[in-house]
Amino acid sequence: MLDHLIRRATVVDGTGGPAYPADVGIRGGRIVVIAEPGTVTEEAVTREDADGLVLAPGFVDPHTHYDAQLFWDPYATPSMNHGVTTVAGGNCGFTLAPLHPDRPEDADYTRRMMSRVEGMALAALEEGVDWTWSTFREYLDALEGRIAVNAGFMVGHCALRRHVMGADAVGGQPTPAQLGAMLALFHDAMDAGAWGLSTTQSSTHSDGDGEPVASRHARPEELLALSRAVGEHEGTQLEAIVAGCLDQFSDEEIDLLVDMTAAAGRPLNWNVLTIDAAVPERVPRQLIPSERARAAGGRIVALTMPILTPMNMSLGTFCALNLIPGWGEILALPVPERIERLRDPATRAEMLRRADSKEAGVFRRLANFGRYVIGDTYSAANEGLGGRVVNDIAAERGQDPFHCLVEICAADDLRTVLWPMPTDNDPDSWALRQRTWEHEDVLLGGSDAGAHLDRMCGAPYTTRFLGDCLRGRKLLPLPAAVKMLTDDPARLFGLRERGRIEEGFHADLVLFDPERIDAGPATLVHDLPGDSPRLDSKAIGIVSVRVNGIETLRDDKVTGAVPGTVLRSGRDTRTVSTA
Repeated sequence: MLDHLIRRATVVDGTGGPAYPADVGIRGGRIVVIAEPGTVTEEAVTREDADGLVLAPGFVDPHTHYDAQLFWDPYATPSMNHGVTTVAGGNCGFTLAPLHPDRPEDADYTRRMMSRVEGMALAALEEGVDWTWSTFREYLDALEGRIAVNAGFMVGHCALRRHVMGADAVGGQPTPAQLGAMLALFHDAMDAGAWGLSTTQSSTHSDGDGEPVASRHARPEELLALSRAVGEHEGTQLEAIVAGCLDQFSDEEIDLLVDMTAAAGRPLNWNVLTIDAAVPERVPRQLIPSERARAAGGRIVALTMPILTPMNMSLGTFCALNLIPGWGEILALPVPERIERLRDPATRAEMLRRADSKEAGVFRRLANFGRYVIGDTYSAANEGLGGRVVNDIAAERGQDPFHCLVEICAADDLRTVLWPMPTDNDPDSWALRQRTWEHEDVLLGGSDAGAHLDRMCGAPYTTRFLGDCLRGRKLLPLPAAVKMLTDDPARLFGLRERGRIEEGFHADLVLFDPERIDAGPATLVHDLPGDSPRLDSKAIGIVSVRVNGIETLRDDKVTGAVPGTVLRSGRDTRTVSTA
């Protein structure tokens, strides 16, 4: 007897092939029958009619930070609401394990680092996670049996360094004995099922004390030793972030990435490729590592988002504006002093000069302050400004846009929420994206779901992208779009029997209405531990989500089931060839 039968669905199976009508039967968490509609005679415990609905494999998000959130939110919302059934965590060099058992202060350091670098609410990290593990295996075991999605995790380089070197991990270099201990710790984590190594050399990544995070101090020989260790385990990967990921790689960064993937003999992915027709030289430059890696026996894959993910800004709390050269020092001042400096014309002029300079890189796009939209406001002086564009307000006041924006924020004691309008929403940029997605070493993803919770909401990229393909720009046919969200990431990670609708595969499935599928606007909600805020987005047109055959979501409501699996390297992943 079947556990469940889905009848008369339009199956888009993840291979990129044409859609076809079928009945799909599930038993024991697997797809056991795919047949012409009306031909399945086996009885089923439950069944549903899917006339007019599309049945696709569950979406795979290749870059998330759900490492902490899964402890208080086993449903990985809002990703699961938007059809995601498998998430990859432990990215950018940051994980919650291993923790040194004799240094309880390491947990506090990790919480403060994650709060600063990944925008996770400190109160949620303190109240929503029990922090009882030491080893990476204990961390994975703590999640086993209590999550609704499938989740795999890289080992963060910062945690490895901190465990072995203590406070010296920031600023120091490991002795030969310490490097040996780091490698032993790393091998233990991969024996437990870690997917591989994640690391960061990005200049934007600082810890809770404002210091460069531990992995930024690692020299190439340390990174290559760890990369070689990755290659000793089945079904493993590399994930790396360098400063040039934000704009354009330096020659030294290209050399490092190529050497790492070649040393491991494993794919390396990086995040995120920003595509903008106004900077036509960026995409070719960012794909040079992929070309060179193939010649060296490795593979480098760039993640890129298929939508424009809005990210709000603030002059009052840490955000991307702090990363503009010269801005961090001013925006770190106490609020009264910060307001005084921001109101100084000479200071504003210098800030604008730095923001529009070549050294600002990709952050130059944030410098057009006239195109900012005012979000939430908190003072009588700003009543009625919400939703208005700064250029219009500045024209009414006879001020330049940045001066106008500063005065609005100052009236709110810098609590004003600011939404920059994207500068790369033009037809040429979308045409460039369409061409870039066709590259064999470009993969859709990079949501950062689980991080930057009150600043951005990238999790809905799946439904928004499909809605755009079906009813918007129509840059891709539906079968190709679904393949990019399912089979392509599953193949990169070597996931066993996931990513397609195929007999014998795990029944990770999403059923949706092609006439409606989309994502609602991002709204601020206070539903994290400690009443901390985050941005959420409702899924539109998602009828059902199944993980390992069990329904976890129906009509945007979680069912309470937790059938997800902690995906462990080797057991649940196979080695992906870089040839």
